[in-house]
Amino acid sequence: MPVGPDAPTILVVPGLRDHVAQHWQTLLAARFQQQRRAVRSVTPMGRDDLSCAARVEAIEREARAIDGPLVIVAHSGGCITVAHWARHTRRAVHGALLATPPDFETPMPEGYPSLDALAAAGWLPVPRERLPFRSVVAVSRDDPLASAQRVLSLANQWGSECVDLGAVGHLNPASGYGEWPRADALIEALSRPAGKFVPAPQNSKRTAIVGDHAI
Repeated sequence: MPVGPDAPTILVVPGLRDHVAQHWQTLLAARFQQQRRAVRSVTPMGRDDLSCAARVEAIEREARAIDGPLVIVAHSGGCITVAHWARHTRRAVHGALLATPPDFETPMPEGYPSLDALAAAGWLPVPRERLPFRSVVAVSRDDPLASAQRVLSLANQWGSECVDLGAVGHLNPASGYGEWPRADALIEALSRPAGKFVPAPQNSKRTAIVGDHAI
């Protein structure tokens, strides 16, 4: 991964969750800090206040605090937040990794926000115009919050490249993650001008990660 003064800063954008110590985004940010890589995180806001606008403002605030190239690493609802933010920001983005975006336009399982709650909080309709920066959507084949077909359709409208992760659930602790080693290779690809994909080892906890597309 590029290092040094010209290396991009990684901005971690969480989904609709609280702080989760064993979430791969939390672990990635802590590891990058230990390695003295430039990384910042948008503070998780939980679900008590679902405001989309507040989360968009939080991304803008963190992004403007960063000098130089910026690579976004978003997960779940954070991917949808990034799409809303992209409509308004003037901040240049080098690239964005959008991991397992949910389908906010189809009812989700019990315990997740309803369509009415999402609409009232400003999430709907989900932005579908082409993103103004390079992006890669990481797709799960068995995500309980979105079918692969719906995610692929959204990625196509965003103009995103895709990587097929196989059966990884929602790529969160409930699905067996912990660390997600593949994130490093995807971030590295997005950090380089040519964007050539660098393979990453499969996650030792989930062996059904297959079908990567070169990016």
